[in-house]
Formats: sequence, C-alpha cells, structure tokens
Amino acid sequence: MEPAARQVPGTDSSAGGTDGMRGIAALSLPARVFVAIAVAVVTVGVAFHVAMVFLQTAPDNTISKRHADVVDAYVYPEFERNWKLFAPNPLQQNVAVHARARIAKDDGTTQTTGWVNLTAMDGKAIHGNPAPSHTQQNELRRAWEFYADYHDDNGLPVGLRGRLSEQYLKRIVMMRFGAELNGGSVERIQVRSAVTPVAPPAWSEEKADIKTQYAVQPWWQVTSADLPGGAE
Repeated sequence: MEPAARQVPGTDSSAGGTDGMRGIAALSLPARVFVAIAVAVVTVGVAFHVAMVFLQTAPDNTISKRHADVVDAYVYPEFERNWKLFAPNPLQQNVAVHARARIAKDDGTTQTTGWVNLTAMDGKAIHGNPAPSHTQQNELRRAWEFYADYHDDNGLPVGLRGRLSEQYLKRIVMMRFGAELNGGSVERIQVRSAVTPVAPPAWSEEKADIKTQYAVQPWWQVTSADLPGGAE
C-alpha cells in the first residue's frame, strides 16, 4: 500500500477562501482605492436608510422628535410603511380617485374637463396582466391614502406630511394629464374621492347603503415643479 500523499497545510487547491483576497490584491492601487471608497459609500448609505426607516416606524423618542422634519422628508412618500395588512377589520369599501383639469386655450378661453377616473385606468392596465407593475397597483392608491391621512375635512394640509402628500398627488395627476390637454395648457387640477361601500353578500341579512359618496378637494394651481422632470 502506498503512503498517503503529504499535504502542506493551507495549500489545498480546492479551497477557494483566498481567491477573493488574491483578486483584490491583484488590482492596481487606484482600483483598490476606488473599491474601498465604493464599499464605504454603500455601507454609509445603507446604514443611513435603515436608521431613517427605523426612526420613522419606532415609537416616538428623543431622537425621532428632534429630527422629525429630516426623517419625514426622507421617508415620505416613497419609503412609507404601514401595518394595514395586519388590521383586524379589512376594508369594506371601494375607493376611486378622480381628477379633472382647467385648461387655458390659445384664444383666451378656458375649459374644464370632465372627471377622469384615474383608479379605473390603473384597473384596466392591471386586468389580464399576469405581472402588473407595483406602480400600477399601488402608486395612486397609496398616494391618496397618504393625502387623506394628513388633510382635514376642508382639504387643508396638516403639517409637513400634508404638504408633501399634496405635492406627491399633484405630480401623479400631472403624469397622467400632461402639460398640454385638449388643445390647451393645464393651469389647475382638482381631485376627488369616490367611496362606494361593498354590498353585503346575497345570503346576508345585513343592510347597507351602497350609494357612492364624493369628497371634492380644492383646485390646485399647476407649476413647473408639478410636471414630470420639472424643477423644484
């Protein structure tokens, strides 16, 4: 029987643990500096994002209260989180968002369009689509929930979140309408919600009024900041 082959520790060619180190070491000095800077920037960015989201979702504390404006400006509306998935009572109404525009014509006249059901447009895009986008499913719906949570019964914004939600909703509407509509320039827009209670099932003895209720918001002046790619 032949003796087993001797092997010097750390020279196993099957081990790949040092491949990555050799690969980095093989880079030039400028390349290694670039990689180090990139890793540092990504690490700081991820840490900052996690910290902001944590402060927004955690119970109120000294830090979150002191830096509330910074946290809210970063988190809302793109990174907002809510826990309605775990609510004990699911929604029992259908909420649609409608919008209309006031248009200035070249001849000096103005025109007010009819109400456009933006929610129905999203529903049409989703229906029959095996992989609808997150934007089609949630952008408008979440924008309206955000807006409704931070506006009073008169349509006035409540604090910074109210103003942010209004700007966000205006931009979504203008992405649908565009700066030019029906041969004129869009000067003002108006939105409303159409809330329709879900009818009880046929076998239920429950009685419910399923009449649609509308909540019309004030007219908003359109500025360049409300247009896609517009300046702040």
